[in-house]
Amino acid sequence: MRLSIWPGAGQSYAAVLEQARHAEETGWDGVWFADHFMPNVGPGEDDTGPVLECGSVVAALAAAVPRVRIGTLVYGITYRHPAVLANMAATVDQISDGRFVLGVGAGWQLNEHEQYGIELGSLKVRIDRFEEALRILDGLLRTPRTTVHGDHYRVTGAVNEPKPVQQPLPLMIGAKGEKRMLRIVAERADEWNCWGRPEFVAHKSAVLDQHCADLGRDPKTIARTGQALTVVDGPLPADAPHVIGGSPAKLADDIAAYAGNGLDELIVPDALLGEGAARLKAMDAIRSIVSDL
Repeated sequence: MRLSIWPGAGQSYAAVLEQARHAEETGWDGVWFADHFMPNVGPGEDDTGPVLECGSVVAALAAAVPRVRIGTLVYGITYRHPAVLANMAATVDQISDGRFVLGVGAGWQLNEHEQYGIELGSLKVRIDRFEEALRILDGLLRTPRTTVHGDHYRVTGAVNEPKPVQQPLPLMIGAKGEKRMLRIVAERADEWNCWGRPEFVAHKSAVLDQHCADLGRDPKTIARTGQALTVVDGPLPADAPHVIGGSPAKLADDIAAYAGNGLDELIVPDALLGEGAARLKAMDAIRSIVSDL
């Protein structure tokens, strides 16, 4: 099972880079970064906390950290036209010499869309738009020219050069909706991501397997990735439904459960790992647990 770190976007780039370099030096497999522009808060709550922009960060990490995979967890498809996103993804894969993973999702954070005047739409609209965007991404990243005339996007004889180093560039879809989104994963994804404890991710993975069976696709061709808030040694937050660990022994049991359920990659958010030297120590403890499995 691969192991990756997910630095939070609300810290300095120096702190993100420190984690990424430590991960590279200590045998981790990847670094992921979320695509947001402001904290996820409700009306009247403080939304002024700093948030680094995802595309800029993954490009910088691709140049600064030369071994591990670099991925987006996940690009909200509403924020950038998919043709622009395809160009961004191909360029980052060129910068990294073939280590980028393009993670995408349908979009969800309300305050970002409201403040920036970006249409979010109903759940049906989001998924319809997402399916069109995936057709454009697939074409521009994998074929010479792309034409898609849909209800949400229109590209005609479109080119995207240079292509990614990887052919195909891995496409990861973040999804948990059992009716449509997991079917889209079965149709189009190389990798899948889901928040949740081991038993939750295992349930969603079984639904994905059924969609693959319905479509005649080998489910083993889709890599499974997942994450939950992670505590190495300390109290678990009472208000978090998806959290693992609490002690090294409990964390080892949870990670073993992920592995036993067929997870291909565990992604560790840094939110509960502490800061500075304490965070790096927690990363070392997690690395040791995974190595002992």
